[in-house]
Amino acid sequence: MTDTAAATDRQPTAAPPTLLYLMKQVELAVRAELDELARPVGLTALQYTALTVLERHPDLTAAHLARLSFVTAQSMADMVTALLGRSLIERHRDPADRRRLVIALTPAGQRLLDDLRPGAAALEQQMLSLMTDADADTLRLALEQCRQALRHPGASPEDRP
Repeated sequence: MTDTAAATDRQPTAAPPTLLYLMKQVELAVRAELDELARPVGLTALQYTALTVLERHPDLTAAHLARLSFVTAQSMADMVTALLGRSLIERHRDPADRRRLVIALTPAGQRLLDDLRPGAAALEQQMLSLMTDADADTLRLALEQCRQALRHPGASPEDRP
């Protein structure tokens, strides 16, 4: 064996990337693609995310919308102002607590999401294109479990909702 071959054999094998690193890389790639998808209609990926959160959870406070959209309260305040200005969302009194103002999609906001849905579905399909349906289902379950574990640190799986 030559000295070069022996030195190559002794080289440490590179450790695989951590799951945190891989998840961040996927998140950055998805965000860049969502920005491309939303830009023609004058939205950012974060605004698109906030609208999809409101679609699934109508009548949220701005603070709750910020938490579910993964942005700061200040960023959400700016976003709410922009989305209100475009009539994509509306503020109204919470029927359950008239002191609270909540935010909901307007029909125009729903139409915009409906227009963007095929592109978002195509992005998800592309992201999963190297997986079987069973692998995609397993990934979805694993990510849900990761999300639950981070919401309820220290709880055993039986203790989590």
